Amino acid sequence: MKILTFSTLFPNAEKPGHGIFVENRLRHLVASGQVEARVVAPVPWFPSAHPRFGNWARMARVPRREVRHGLQVAHPRYPTLPKIGMNVAPALLAQAVRPTIARLIDEGFDFDLIDAHYFYPDGVAAAMLARYFGKPLAITARGSDISLLPRYRLPRRMIQWAACRADAVITVCDALRDEVIELGVPPSHVTSLRNGVDLTLFRPMERTPNKDFTLVSVGHLVPVKAQELIVAALPLLPGVRLVLAGDGPNRRMLEQLADELEVRERVTFLGALPQAALREHYARADAMVLASSREGWANVLLESMACGTPVVASRVYGTPEVVAAPEAGILMQERTPQGVADAVNALRANYPDRGATRRYAERFSWDDTTAGQLRIFGDILQRRRAPRAGAAVAPASGLRKH
Repeated sequence: MKILTFSTLFPNAEKPGHGIFVENRLRHLVASGQVEARVVAPVPWFPSAHPRFGNWARMARVPRREVRHGLQVAHPRYPTLPKIGMNVAPALLAQAVRPTIARLIDEGFDFDLIDAHYFYPDGVAAAMLARYFGKPLAITARGSDISLLPRYRLPRRMIQWAACRADAVITVCDALRDEVIELGVPPSHVTSLRNGVDLTLFRPMERTPNKDFTLVSVGHLVPVKAQELIVAALPLLPGVRLVLAGDGPNRRMLEQLADELEVRERVTFLGALPQAALREHYARADAMVLASSREGWANVLLESMACGTPVVASRVYGTPEVVAAPEAGILMQERTPQGVADAVNALRANYPDRGATRRYAERFSWDDTTAGQLRIFGDILQRRRAPRAGAAVAPASGLRKH
């Protein structure tokens, strides 16, 4: 089976952590030996790579082609338009990458289906491309593409169109599956396949007890991750330290908040780290804290648990599906500084065995996810090869629930 994975959420040489969950799922799928894949991961066009342009310059420096973990990845450029760009983004994206996909086919990689990730604009653009090239399509919903973007009228209509045009819709948790169904997509058309965790990379390490109870929080420093709630909880948690791994536009605000609350000496900013380096910080910590306002399936929770470290997390979307037993950790009763502090104190009062936390994480290997993808993709191709008499090829609503 040959697949084309398509998403703007995919790592590159400039941003190796960007969309790494898409890469990880694909790597395990290819490792099954039953799938050959190519990746088209577009990046926004920008005319200058000069450092003064910051993040835009980094996009300009992304190579046009690269090989990551044996996967051939193309990074075509697509235009972005300020203000009006949201509504026209899918069409601009599809038009920009069409020559790259045509070239792949001309070079001999005539793929069997498109495996798209993130519904807007990626999934909508993928639906346009699937129609143009006459290929079946599976789209994976991953979080805010379903929990947030359908609040806007035109994106909502385009997401609904793409979901019904696709041969299968995959969600990373049951909560997102429910949201997709509420958009009017038939339940038989939507399958939940949760993300897994690399149990070899993320594993317990020898550790000495921390002098101070140590929290770690991993993620981009952006509003949706709400690290300010954790910093603001520190005055309520004497003797507790916080390690923040990640970078982003909120860093300066978080530093100022720590200064204002007079807890700066208890907060360590690590910046962005590769996954191999994160393992050490997970393993050293006493608890991992995630205070996000939205999450599809938070991979950082399983990564921490796989290192033996229990978690404290906000009760949003797929997170209760991840933190579903006492040995995994605890869910906050409210997303406030007090809610963070109360949950941390509750965890400390009934701290789980770290070995049990690791064993809980071992239930979430990538094997089931890989098997689920193979079933879904195989079913799509089988139905395409043998459509029902008198029926349109690959009707969007005709999938069984796997």
